[in-house]
Amino acid sequence: MILLSDVSKTYELGQDRTVKAVADVTLEVRDGEFLVITGRSGSGKTTLLNLAAGLTRPTSGTVTLDGVDVWSLTDNQRAALRGRKIGFAFQFPSLLPSLTVLENVLLPTLFAPNGEDDGTTDRAMELIADVGLSEKVRAYPRQLSAGQQQRVVIARALMNRPEVLLADEPTSDLDEHTETEVMDLFRAIHRSRGITIMMVTHSSDLVHYGTRSIAMASGQVVAERDLAHA
Repeated sequence: MILLSDVSKTYELGQDRTVKAVADVTLEVRDGEFLVITGRSGSGKTTLLNLAAGLTRPTSGTVTLDGVDVWSLTDNQRAALRGRKIGFAFQFPSLLPSLTVLENVLLPTLFAPNGEDDGTTDRAMELIADVGLSEKVRAYPRQLSAGQQQRVVIARALMNRPEVLLADEPTSDLDEHTETEVMDLFRAIHRSRGITIMMVTHSSDLVHYGTRSIAMASGQVVAERDLAHA
């Protein structure tokens, strides 16, 4: 589904200082797997996720999404590809405070071609029910707990039927009980929908939710485990 080939990302800090956030990484994210990426702060895991998403241009190497070289596209083509193929769940919910739960979940449909998908409100309502928030459809983000807000983000990420769900530290702001609830939801979505999930986390305790894990340090992949047959 996603292939990173000899990918590096170097940041110029000025005064001849550079940081190589990702160093010559080759990684295949397989169709239908749940890949968990762990590592300490500064290990390069979030940069790797952003490279896989086509949000960050690599300094060298290539990024392929479903057979398409992401950086051979124009900005508009790349955005359209992401809109069709990828859903995002980031560390902070980033819900619009002036919109209800339903309106926040509907946001991705605003960028779809006119008339592409009828019944969007019905689909949004189904997704909100799937994440256990039917009674909160008309609520605003300020009226939700942190865990409920993250559930809304997950529903929104699924709105355009993506083939890949990318999650960056989706439980870092949650207490242990709520973290378990949200991770159980990710696992249920993976199993029921067969969607490919690529998740970054600082917590090695969450690795068991995936089907494969990699560990990063100093911008490189330093360990890999196949969890599907563990």
